[in-house]
Amino acid sequence: METLQVIFLALIQGLTEFLPISSSAHLILPSQILGWEDQGLAFDVAVHIGSLLAVVIYFRTEIWAMLNAWIASIFKGVHTQDSKLAWWIILATLPAVFFGFVAKDLIETYLRGPEVIAITTVIFGLMLWVGDKMARNELTEYQTGWRKALLIGFAQALAIIPGTSRSGITITAALMLGLNRDAAARFSFLMSIPVILGAAILMSKDALAGDVALNYTEILLGIAVSFVAAYTCIFFFLKIISKIGMTPFVLYRLMLGAVLCGFIFL
Repeated sequence: METLQVIFLALIQGLTEFLPISSSAHLILPSQILGWEDQGLAFDVAVHIGSLLAVVIYFRTEIWAMLNAWIASIFKGVHTQDSKLAWWIILATLPAVFFGFVAKDLIETYLRGPEVIAITTVIFGLMLWVGDKMARNELTEYQTGWRKALLIGFAQALAIIPGTSRSGITITAALMLGLNRDAAARFSFLMSIPVILGAAILMSKDALAGDVALNYTEILLGIAVSFVAAYTCIFFFLKIISKIGMTPFVLYRLMLGAVLCGFIFL
């Protein structure tokens, strides 16, 4: 890939991984408009690593507290709000793991088309609007509870359908279940850590099993750009989300879906 293409795609991945606007919808546009070919598995791994580093570094204090508390809950039977949050995130990850393995081939065969991405971008964008309007804004992430965590986890499993947006559907579910906007976003971002890590590991295995030569310049640049984009996105999103709500992202998704439909159906 050319340097500009590497930077552009890594920037898209870093920004859209955590904004509720669907990364797959954005990654299809360059191929539709500019005729760019698929960037390959190695590059996909690189930009996922960049996004993972961003969320881990941003939430390093919370992650360290949860990890210590989680270990203490296992070996000492001591349960705190941090250990409970850690268990809830683990629980919320299980549906995505299960349905990811069960439905992977079905999704790859029938739901990878641009038509599906365009339609789901609009449908789940409208669901985000409904979730924001239904929001009671009562609970923090530390008040989620295992039942709500599991329901948010099942919502996350829907993100295996391209165009859904993992952050979008989990934030939607969290809002509907009573979390405030900031807590919904924070819980969604923390949930992303095991999912992104798992996806990166699986893609790494497939990439290493192939016979394509690795371009380490592209890989390192992809990691760096996606890291900066993702970290910046998380920082500003959490700063403004409680004030502006989800409506700007809903409107953006509707416009994006309309643009995709224009390229695909006209």
